[in-house]
Amino acid sequence: MQHSAPSTTARAVTVVGLGARGWSDLPERLRDVVAGADVLLGGPRHLGLVPPVLGQLREPWPSPLLDALPGLLEEHADRRVVVLASGDPLVSGIGTTLVELLGSDRVVVEPALSSVALARARMGWSAESTAVVSVVGRDPRAVLRHLAPGHRVVVLSSDGRSPDALAGLLVMAGYGRSAMTVLSDLGGVEEARVDTTPEDWSGLAPELNIVALELSGPAVGSWGTGLPDELFEHDGQLTRRDLRASALARLAPQPGQLLWDVGAGAGSVGIEWMRAHPTCRTIAVEADTGRAARIGRNAAALGVPTLEVVSGSAPEALIRLPKPDAVFVGGGATVAGLLGYCERSLRPGGRLVVHGVTLETEQALSAAHARNGGELTRISVERAAPLGAFTGWTPARTVTQWAWTKERA
Repeated sequence: MQHSAPSTTARAVTVVGLGARGWSDLPERLRDVVAGADVLLGGPRHLGLVPPVLGQLREPWPSPLLDALPGLLEEHADRRVVVLASGDPLVSGIGTTLVELLGSDRVVVEPALSSVALARARMGWSAESTAVVSVVGRDPRAVLRHLAPGHRVVVLSSDGRSPDALAGLLVMAGYGRSAMTVLSDLGGVEEARVDTTPEDWSGLAPELNIVALELSGPAVGSWGTGLPDELFEHDGQLTRRDLRASALARLAPQPGQLLWDVGAGAGSVGIEWMRAHPTCRTIAVEADTGRAARIGRNAAALGVPTLEVVSGSAPEALIRLPKPDAVFVGGGATVAGLLGYCERSLRPGGRLVVHGVTLETEQALSAAHARNGGELTRISVERAAPLGAFTGWTPARTVTQWAWTKERA
């Protein structure tokens, strides 16, 4: 949902990060900032950490926050607004949301030491050796994207139930013997640490906790392209790994970019696009409702549960979607108007890759190549298989691939 930002004449919003001890951790300068606010915004816990100020309006966050936040800021646009947050407000925090909404010139961030920095300090882990995943208000299956032997991950928990959910996922994935450390109330007087494994963990943790994982388990596919086909649930409608790797090499995933996976089948191309970087996004479009549901299951199992699935037929199902940076058409390229719509919808510099196995699709792709240029390739894959008492080559259907990059403005 798009929101209109508050007036450009409004005052800047100051975001103050609090440590575990709250008010006592704040330097005098920031105490003055908080005390001098006309309006103080934050969660009930944060608001309760600072002493009352006569005449100061204090408002806890509304729910749902993202829908109500623009109106709340507009209401107080001409007043001195201070927002209270935990630690570093730009580490999966409200500071990031406010900057996205208002712009960096309208938000002043005063961070405290983040829980991530505290967790790494307790573990003795360097920043460059550690991945950070937030499951605050998010699907914990996002952690599955990071499965790799020896990989270190710091997980920002949503609540006291998060460690239990993470432990269950890791056990199911064969990572039950990983080193798992639950750090709670970091920096506070009640700070605690539990060293365990996912297999041995049980019960609840304190509400404020963070989980440090040093993963131990089998290699799950690859962090490059071309995951094994058997990792995907499918009914035969699957872009096989060799063809998938070829397509993704030309789609060229980039951080923050959006892919349309059209005629997605099992969703394999869109899933691997999202696995390339945590900020990559995919909208998978699939007309068959059973396959659409299967795409969601595959995405969650492979650590990208935020992949969006649209059940409908292209090009009609594409009309209201945000413009893509790349498009993969794995099926339906002969549908009237589909290729043209995808070409027009691409952002400048965007990439389009189309696969086809029929003569009719090959003719359509040849015409598109003649019209626009790009790269036209025929890909044949043969696999060794038993042939009587011997071994022979079994060819798969030859695939015609058209890859095209839209000119930049």
